[in-house]
Amino acid sequence: MRKHILLFMMGTGLTSLLSAQTDRWQQRVKYTMDINMDVTTNRFTGKQQLEYSNNSPDTLKRLFYHLYWNAFQPNSMMDVRSRELGKTLINGKPDWDGRVRDRILHLREDEIGYQQVSFVKINGIAQKLVLHETILEVVLSKPVLPRSKVVLDMEFTAQVPLQIRRSGRDNPTTGVRYSMSQWYPKLCEYDFEGWHTDPYVAREFYGVWGDYDVTIHIDKKYMIGGTGYLQNANQVGHGYETPGIKVAAPAGPHLTWHFFAPNVHDFMWAADPHYVHLTRNIVNGPTIHVIYNRDEAHLKTIFEGLKETEKARFEYNLQKYIVDYDARWKQVADAAVTVLPFIEKKFGPYPYKQYTFIHGGDGGMEYPMSTLIVSSSLGTAFHEWMHSWYQMMLATNESEYAWMDEGFTSYAESLVSEYYKSATKVQPVHDDVGTGPRKAVVVDSLTRSNTWHGQANPHDDAYQNYFSIVKSGLEEPLTTHADHFETNVAYSIASYSKGEVFMEQLGYIVGADVRDKILLEYYKQWRFKHPNVNDFIRVAENVSNIKLDWYREYFVNTTKTINYGIDSLWEEAGKTKIRLKRIGKMPMPIDLELQFRDGSRQIEYIPMYLMFGAKQTEFHGIPTTTHEAWKWTHPTYIVEIDRRITDLKIIEIDPTNRMADTDRANNRLEIKW
Repeated sequence: MRKHILLFMMGTGLTSLLSAQTDRWQQRVKYTMDINMDVTTNRFTGKQQLEYSNNSPDTLKRLFYHLYWNAFQPNSMMDVRSRELGKTLINGKPDWDGRVRDRILHLREDEIGYQQVSFVKINGIAQKLVLHETILEVVLSKPVLPRSKVVLDMEFTAQVPLQIRRSGRDNPTTGVRYSMSQWYPKLCEYDFEGWHTDPYVAREFYGVWGDYDVTIHIDKKYMIGGTGYLQNANQVGHGYETPGIKVAAPAGPHLTWHFFAPNVHDFMWAADPHYVHLTRNIVNGPTIHVIYNRDEAHLKTIFEGLKETEKARFEYNLQKYIVDYDARWKQVADAAVTVLPFIEKKFGPYPYKQYTFIHGGDGGMEYPMSTLIVSSSLGTAFHEWMHSWYQMMLATNESEYAWMDEGFTSYAESLVSEYYKSATKVQPVHDDVGTGPRKAVVVDSLTRSNTWHGQANPHDDAYQNYFSIVKSGLEEPLTTHADHFETNVAYSIASYSKGEVFMEQLGYIVGADVRDKILLEYYKQWRFKHPNVNDFIRVAENVSNIKLDWYREYFVNTTKTINYGIDSLWEEAGKTKIRLKRIGKMPMPIDLELQFRDGSRQIEYIPMYLMFGAKQTEFHGIPTTTHEAWKWTHPTYIVEIDRRITDLKIIEIDPTNRMADTDRANNRLEIKW
C-alpha cells in the first residue's frame, strides 16, 4: 500500500525457481475460475475449481477461505473496529481510517458487499460449511493427507460494495466503476505456524503461491486490466492486441477476457467503460501497461471542484486540464521504463513479463503483476511497484510482519524516487488523496538535518515520524499484529516509517554497501517463499559476518530507544580521553567523528559487544581506528586519542545521522577555545 510522507510528530518457468530456494515446505494452489459479471446489478456469479497441494507433514481436517467482502456490511468487525478507533482522539481528531470512518454502518442493501458460497464439493460430495463472517470454514468429510492433493469445486455469488476500502465500485474520486480486489473466495494460508485465518478487520494479507486461470464475462463496453497475461488479446482488443491485427469482436453484448497468472499469491482486476490504455515495451524486460479513467464528464466535475488557484493554473480551461491529466499518466508509463534498470540492479530482477498500473482503489494497493492507484502520483506508483519485490515476490505474512512489507517497500521507494529525480530532474509527486490511516497526525516535531556523504538522507522523513511516535508515547513493538495496534497512527509509523528506519540503520551497523548485498542475497534466497524476520536476519548475518540477533531483539521486539551522548573529556599525559554515555536502553555501535583545529578529521569506531564483529570503514580518505567493543552492560565508554585536548574542535557521535538516536542534542560538542 502506498505510504504518505508526513512529519508525524514468465511463464510457468517461474515454478522451477522454487527448487533452488530453502527447503521449507509450503502449500500450493491452482485456481480455475469462470465469472459472469452483471454491470446493472453490480453482482456476479462464479465457478471455482481449486487444486490444493498439501505439501505439509500434517493431516488437514478442515480448510478455511477468506470471504473479504462480507466485511462491507453494517456491524461487521471492520465496521465496529473502525468506529471504535474513531473514539480515540489524537490532536483532537478521530483515529479512524478516513476512508472507512462509519461509512459501512450506513450502507444500504444494494450497496453492501458480500460473497456467498453455494457449495464446496470434493469428488461430487458437498462439504459442511460454517460461516464466520469473513472466514468460511470447510469441515472435510475426508481429511487431506500429508503431501497429497485435493480438488475442490465451488460455486458462489457476490455483490460489489460501494468503494469503501481497497475494493468496490463507483469511487467518486476516480470515477472508476469496478476495483476488483479481494473479490473471490480465497484459500487461507497454512504454513509451519498453522492456519492463518485472519478476519478482514482492516489491513494486511497472506496468500498461497499458485497459478490462476481466470475467465471473466462482462459488458463489451468495459475494458479490464489486472493480474496475469491476457490469453485472448486479439479477440479482446482494447490495446492488448498484436500490432497490425484487426480485432474481430464477437457478436452479442458481452466480451470474454481470459487471464493466466503463474506463480502468484493473489489476483486483482478492474473494469471501466472509459479506461484508456497506454503501453511501454522495455527491451529484454516486461511490458508496462498504464490504464486510467478518461471520462470527460467525470474530469469536468473534478475540474469544477478545483480551487480557484488551481483553475487559474490551467487558465480556467477544461481542455488544458485534461491535457495535463493525460500527460501525468503518460509520465507514469515513462517513469517505469526509466527506473526499472536501477530497481533491478538494487533489488533483483523483475521476473514477470508484464506490470500494470491501474486507476482505481482508494489510495494505492499492490497485487501481483499490477496495482490499483487512485492518482498518477509518481511517489504512489513507485511505492506500489516496489511492492512487487517486498510482498509479491518476498511474500512475508503481512499481518505479522507488516514492517517487512511496508517498511522495506518504503525504503526502496525513497531510493527509487531519488534516482528518478536525479535521472530526470523531475520531482516525484506525492498526493494527499486516499492515504487513510497512513496519514499520521502530528504529535510533535523534531528538527533534524540528516545527511550522508554531504547529501540529504532520502529516508529522513521516516526518522522524523519514528521520533515523533516515540515522543508521543503511542509506539508499539513491530511484533504487534497489524490489526491489533491500539491506534492507526501507531500502526502507520511502525510499519512504514520504523520499518524504513530499520533498513537504513542496518546500513549504519554493517555498512551501506554490505546492506545492499544483503538485500540482493535476501531476494536470491527467499523470492517465491514466505520469509520472516529470522530468515532475513540470518541472511544479513551470513553476508555481513556480524551477529544481528540483538538488533532484531531490541528494535523489532521492543520499543526500547537509542540515545547516546558525549559525557565529558579531559587530558592525561598529553592524551585526550572522551567519555561517552548510553542514556537509552538500546545498545548500538558508535561512529565517533573528531574534527581538529588544523582541519584534519578522524573516525573512532566502537563496535557493540553483541555484534561479535565490526563493519569495514565507510569513511574513505579519513583515518579510522577500530576500538574494543562496548559491552552493553556498561553505561559509559572512554575513547583515548593521541592528541592534545586543545587540538579538538568538534566531537560528534554518528555524523551521518543514520542511527535512530532520539535525542541528538547531546551528540555533538563544538569546542570554542
